Amino acid sequence: MTTPPIPPSGDQEAVEWMAMWAQSFTQVLTQIAGTAFAVESTATAPPEGLPPAETDLHAVVTAAGTLRGEMNLRFSRSAVLGLAQLFLSEAQDAAAEFKPEHREAVEELLRQVAGHAATALKPRWGEVHLRMEFGAPPSWPPGVRGWMGSTAGAPFILWLEWQVSAALVAAQRVTHARAGAPEPASPAPDPASRVAAPASSGGKLDLVMDVVLGVSLRFGARSLRLREVLELGPGSVVELDRQVQEPVDLLLDGRLIARGEVVVVDGNYGLRVLEVIAPAVPA
Repeated sequence: MTTPPIPPSGDQEAVEWMAMWAQSFTQVLTQIAGTAFAVESTATAPPEGLPPAETDLHAVVTAAGTLRGEMNLRFSRSAVLGLAQLFLSEAQDAAAEFKPEHREAVEELLRQVAGHAATALKPRWGEVHLRMEFGAPPSWPPGVRGWMGSTAGAPFILWLEWQVSAALVAAQRVTHARAGAPEPASPAPDPASRVAAPASSGGKLDLVMDVVLGVSLRFGARSLRLREVLELGPGSVVELDRQVQEPVDLLLDGRLIARGEVVVVDGNYGLRVLEVIAPAVPA
């Protein structure tokens, strides 16, 4: 599987997005530390590599509003411990026992960073609403990924990996295209003419045509009590709220975009689209 690349210098939207997050980390950490704690987004991986581990903390940020998509921030346990000790005014000790309050402290710290980020993003992307959740690694495929690291002089060495979903990358590029220079004004039409000139797209859609988006099928849903979930095991059957003959949903970034019927193509499941869902028009 190909690893999504670090945003190149020409991918200005992703570069700006991560630069603003790095700035927000810098502001919050400097305020907490009482001394300079600069963080920057970089294309260079940390010397030790920091391979994924079960003890990593994943902070999944969901963007809504003018931008929609997800971003994941992955912290190693040592990074979480260092941040927690900074937040709790404890001495930096990499060998200290990791406690639940350390994780809770870092979660609160990251919420503060997200608050600063929402404010920093507004001049560039408008009202972007950010929701942060903590838990398992994301299931969506990343569009781009990279690292953030502390600069020289920071109280301790900090590294974290970030991933931005393909949906968020596409939303950033579309917003950038809309904010581009306006098309030259057309001459006044001849009143006698009854033929309207076709609108020019200016090729702006070409900016996002190659973005890879992950879609999923939804066959139905069912609400379960916690007791019922704990009773599940091999052979259990969970009945859904949809009949076999009913169409299934095609979801993009969790949003319904089409419905159709399931087919088999060369031994793989497929979907024959029967209906494309029109986007909702704001009231």
